[in-house]
Amino acid sequence: MTSIYVGNLPFTASEEEVRAKFEAFGAVHSVKLIADRETGRPRGFGFVEMDQNAAQKAIQELNGKDMGGRPLRVNEAQERQPRQGGPGGARGGRW
Repeated sequence: MTSIYVGNLPFTASEEEVRAKFEAFGAVHSVKLIADRETGRPRGFGFVEMDQNAAQKAIQELNGKDMGGRPLRVNEAQERQPRQGGPGGARGGRW
């Protein structure tokens, strides 16, 4: 199973619309659109899980394609990197 990052989604996109776009290339196991924790508003990206062969075809065909007037950014999802820095984070706070 391959996890696909889908970025630059229109804020009006629904999970059903995204699923339909990807199902043209094979079975979609899951779709998760990311929303802001505080406001609940869509953040314009999400993740789709598909079998590897279908995922690779979807990535090749959909990257840069238009959805709702926006060019999609579609690629294989990468593991989230831990944040760098110690106490205070990037702001340079004191210990």
